[in-house]
Amino acid sequence: MNVRRLIPATAVAGAVALGLVTLTACGGDSSAADKGTDGKLDVVASFYPVQYLAEQIGGGHVAVQTLTEPGVEPHDLELKPRQIGELADADVLLYLKGVQPAVDEAIAQAGVEHTVDAATLTTLEAHGTGEGHDHEGEEHAEEASHEGHDHGSEAGTDPHVWLDPVKYAEVAKGVGAAFAKADPDHAADYEKNTAALVKKLGDLDTEFETGLKNTGTRTFITTHSAFGYLAERYHLDQEGISGVDPESEPSPARIKQLQDIAKEDKVTTVFFETLASDKTAKTLARDTGLKTDVLDPLEGITDRSKGDDYIEVMRANLAALKTALGAK
Repeated sequence: MNVRRLIPATAVAGAVALGLVTLTACGGDSSAADKGTDGKLDVVASFYPVQYLAEQIGGGHVAVQTLTEPGVEPHDLELKPRQIGELADADVLLYLKGVQPAVDEAIAQAGVEHTVDAATLTTLEAHGTGEGHDHEGEEHAEEASHEGHDHGSEAGTDPHVWLDPVKYAEVAKGVGAAFAKADPDHAADYEKNTAALVKKLGDLDTEFETGLKNTGTRTFITTHSAFGYLAERYHLDQEGISGVDPESEPSPARIKQLQDIAKEDKVTTVFFETLASDKTAKTLARDTGLKTDVLDPLEGITDRSKGDDYIEVMRANLAALKTALGAK
């Protein structure tokens, strides 16, 4: 059963209208930064992966606000009417369509000229619970895990592109171009900052490629099937307990299948994450005699994160994968 608190489109649309009324009534009392008051580009980012890009690329020329506070599971975000209304004050709206339905609807209503959907800046693919395996019955199990599930920028697509450093770099280039268009006076700085970030992501890609080249197994099990792009990039096999929606419930057939896969592929570890329940992962690990560890989908940075920013947490993910897969 999918227990996400998705907001119906009609409810969000109503909230949008109310938010715009609130904005008009409050006038100068709005908490959003007013355009031009500090000479900075006012950027509203929907959640951490695009917030990080905005901060790295914008540097001192931007003031970045995020709609998703640390510790909030992004998919569960509910916007207040005032937040929705204040979107219209932004110079740039930066989001990734398909991750947060409430945000998608509100941004569509905001009418901001420089609205950037990160999903359009790279190529999206469809990923399910298993990437790279062709186990008997997997198709049926995957269908069961996706019943009632519509999570992605387009039907069936996986939005977790930021977990592949190469695709994330493609998105970064698009964000840099968007900032330059919105604020041409500082275009050279945005270009320079984008190039620096792309280089850091290229170095990270090399670390993953080298670190995961020779391993005892290529299979990892994770609660949340967020790592399809990462698995594809580094020739690994992701086996998700649930689908790309971390709250979808696995079928008993899927649990049995994972137990068989763990034995067949010499899996050592079941991964869980910091912003979603670890109950199913720990139960599977206990029943199968496996270890547990964290593989962070980087949807937000909290005190529990193994690092202070994207690069640090991705390196922690690499260390966890190397240990679990028996990297040589």
